[in-house]
Amino acid sequence: MKLLHTSDWHLGQSFFTKSRKAEHQAFLNWLLEQVTAHEIDAVIVAGDIFDTGTPPSYAREMYNRFIVAISRLNCTLVVLGGNHDSVSTLNESKQLVACLNTHVVANVASHDTNADTDSVQPSDNQIIELKNSAGATGAILCAIPFIRPRDVIQSRAGESGLEKRQALGEAIKQHYHQLYQAALTVRDEKQLDVPIIATGHLTALGVSQSDSVRDIYIGTLDGFAADGFPPADYIALGHIHRPQIVAKSEHIRYSGSPIPLSFDELKTTKQVVMVTFSGGETEAITPLEVPLFQTMAVIKGDLGTIETRLKAFETVPPDQPVWLCIEVETQDYLSDLPQRIQALTEEMPVEVLQLRRSRNTARQTLNQVERETLAELTPEDVFAKRLELENFESEAEQLRLGRIKQQFRQIVAEVENPEQVPESNFEPNSEPNA
Repeated sequence: MKLLHTSDWHLGQSFFTKSRKAEHQAFLNWLLEQVTAHEIDAVIVAGDIFDTGTPPSYAREMYNRFIVAISRLNCTLVVLGGNHDSVSTLNESKQLVACLNTHVVANVASHDTNADTDSVQPSDNQIIELKNSAGATGAILCAIPFIRPRDVIQSRAGESGLEKRQALGEAIKQHYHQLYQAALTVRDEKQLDVPIIATGHLTALGVSQSDSVRDIYIGTLDGFAADGFPPADYIALGHIHRPQIVAKSEHIRYSGSPIPLSFDELKTTKQVVMVTFSGGETEAITPLEVPLFQTMAVIKGDLGTIETRLKAFETVPPDQPVWLCIEVETQDYLSDLPQRIQALTEEMPVEVLQLRRSRNTARQTLNQVERETLAELTPEDVFAKRLELENFESEAEQLRLGRIKQQFRQIVAEVENPEQVPESNFEPNSEPNA
């Protein structure tokens, strides 16, 4: 049994006003080639198929065409919903794509509630028997998408923030273990010698994030402890865009996004993960490097250094311009910095998508910081600068600062992903906006 683990496609993403359509199509074509070359039995996409809850029509078409193409290769496709995905968008074609050997699990759909614990019981459609090339069951999948708090717990009046975090963490852990026990039951009843695989779309504690990753359990859960996962043979995770192993456990992995979703992701090689099983044993876990379909680069230094480094792109074909992030290091505030960079690059086969001043300039004064343009700052940067004007010295004030930051993160999430935000965790007497 062979499977490919991928995640965080973010189809339809607009990258500094640039469409990623060509890159995504090139990746999907490449992925189909890997399915054929390695005789893959199943592909698991661990969340964030789309970049927003209302993806553009071309992104939906790309998704549908891929499902048709992979079904012709006798390969099972499993699509898990992520925090960027709209449940209704994924579910609208769920029954149709099921006829094309594609399983869609957009959300945790419970079928009843445990009266003693107020936790919900997992739905039967989250246990999937993956077939191998011979048509026999080759693995049992615990298909777990992004878990919204309202899907697994019921709010209780008077709970503190800490109690809410603990309750959510325990509910997620319980959901994983209930599904794992259900998978064990299926395996034992049918006397199968096959592995059990689990999925997830969340932040596991201790992982390295990138600029394009958003907090998902806003104001409630910072991260899920890796020891809360059940002893599955492989756990395919999504949400973190850098590929990595979790808690030094080779079988718990983030595949990462297939294309760089921010400039800081250029530091890591993109990959999908191929997992080979022999019977119920894991035979090999092999990362497959994804090619870079759009040349991107980050240039740092003073204006002289930047001018020198730009010469490296003189031989780039004009019809394949390089996307650049330029970070200028200078002791002086240059009000005409955009014009200077434009003059340096106007005859070059490059497009400057992001221009910013270095945050590490030793003598940068407060007045210079205040003159930064909004285009150079994220909402988090602006909010942090506003908080710097306040005093939070006492223990009580530090607690107040924590509540203010928590509410700010929730507001940003609601603005950026209105359809995917969990139910509000604001309390009646919560802190007013800073």
